[in-house]
Amino acid sequence: MTREKVLAGAARRFVCIVDESKFVGILGKFPLPIEVLPMAQGFVARKLIKLRAQPVWREGFVTDNGNHILDVHNLQIANPIDMEARINRIPGVVCVGIFAHRPADILLVASDSGIREMRS
Repeated sequence: MTREKVLAGAARRFVCIVDESKFVGILGKFPLPIEVLPMAQGFVARKLIKLRAQPVWREGFVTDNGNHILDVHNLQIANPIDMEARINRIPGVVCVGIFAHRPADILLVASDSGIREMRS
């Protein structure tokens, strides 16, 4: 996800492709992935617990950048821009799986009935 964010930030046009299960009214239905430095994993997890979230280490998984992933459950994300900024300010967080600061210019949503295109 860190590399995806770098590419999205560098792109003139950001196209995001998802299936319809990812299209929800309020974020938080699915666990939020957060890439963290391995030595900061416990510290970041404790900070997330203070946000009333339940971080779970994705055990046995290492990112392309050599970091760990915390999958954060039960986090209500009413304001994605604010939540992305809050989590990014925690020391040891490399990247959070919210793309609110650089939303997609074009969103392609796949379903059984076809593909729906949405533009910002």
